[in-house]
Amino acid sequence: MEHKIDFSFKARYYTLGEPSDEIEHLWLVCHGQGHLAQYFIKQFQSLNDGKHLVVAPEGLSRYYLEGFSGRVGATWMTKEGRLTDIHNYLNFLKAVVDEIKGQLSSNIKITLFGFSQGAATISRFAAQTDVHFDRLILWAGIFPPDLPPLQSTERLQNKKVYWVYGNKDPYLSDAVMQEQTNIAKELVIKPNIIEFDGAHELNSEVLSQFS
Repeated sequence: MEHKIDFSFKARYYTLGEPSDEIEHLWLVCHGQGHLAQYFIKQFQSLNDGKHLVVAPEGLSRYYLEGFSGRVGATWMTKEGRLTDIHNYLNFLKAVVDEIKGQLSSNIKITLFGFSQGAATISRFAAQTDVHFDRLILWAGIFPPDLPPLQSTERLQNKKVYWVYGNKDPYLSDAVMQEQTNIAKELVIKPNIIEFDGAHELNSEVLSQFS
């Protein structure tokens, strides 16, 4: 018989920029499968201008990318213990945002950003918690198909939602693209679509459009 227990858990996140009254934009960025936050956040260096604060939490589970040694990556969830993992990372992300917002002005603009697997993660955070945000950017990833429809619709209405992807992304098949379109219709939203010449990757030129 399976049992569960609540206990204190330490998790890490990284920042680009320093909290201050000069910060106008807070970005919460969720990495993809197998990434580490300390390296993922470096791709947002163009936003490090004194007005943006980028915060990159790290997936709560880490593993060796190949075999039993060498490079390590992190993941937000797998199919095993899936609902528990979702519950845990939603609480984690909320705690991070609450801690950071306490150091910033009350009129801060908040961008929620997810890359690849992180797109599903940040979508759930936007739709299933009470976090305040101004825009949601899904990059090389899609809405998860199991978002609670009513709550998600209410949370995402009147928000700026973007779907960004490379036209050579091997993970975005025609079926996946159609699935994203169908989910957006169910959520009653029309994401702004930005397509760039590239693969499953971030693009600094496109990213700068959001600064």
